[in-house]
Amino acid sequence: MQTAIHPAFQEKLAVLAALLERSQTLRVETRAKLGAPRYQVASQGQAWDVVDMATGAVQGFAFTYRAALQFASAMEAGAASKRGLQ
Repeated sequence: MQTAIHPAFQEKLAVLAALLERSQTLRVETRAKLGAPRYQVASQGQAWDVVDMATGAVQGFAFTYRAALQFASAMEAGAASKRGLQ
């Protein structure tokens, strides 16, 4: 059984959702303007994930930091060539 949410709380949730969406859009636009890296390497226990910063999706993984950086660099080069920057 689901209980009703107070209207004031529901309104605040809607405002928060709109702010979060706008902040995500601004982050993507700013990264595009600055030429910031599109991929980031993040530690996940024994492995390293290569994460697409625009979507937050894991694009691949490696078991050494160096291999993860090389993979991220290759992904950056591929993304740049698709955008016509290289």
